[in-house]
Amino acid sequence: MSSAILDTHAYVKKLKADSFTEEQAEVQAETMADLVNDRLVTKADLDLRIAELKTDLIKWMLGIAAGQITLLLALIKLMPAVA
Repeated sequence: MSSAILDTHAYVKKLKADSFTEEQAEVQAETMADLVNDRLVTKADLDLRIAELKTDLIKWMLGIAAGQITLLLALIKLMPAVA
């Protein structure tokens, strides 16, 4: 579901008031609306990106934890025995 953020009718009226022709104003408004709508991020886009970042974060945390455990075990094994 997409809703227009840019009021193209009002934009065309403002451009025409600033000496644009009807055709120029409509092309400008349509181009601007396309650019704005193409660059907008929806809540669904954000939710998806957040889910991807959470997954990546969990992978990194598990990898680092595994590395720390491996390092600790190696250090314990290499320590000289204390009587």
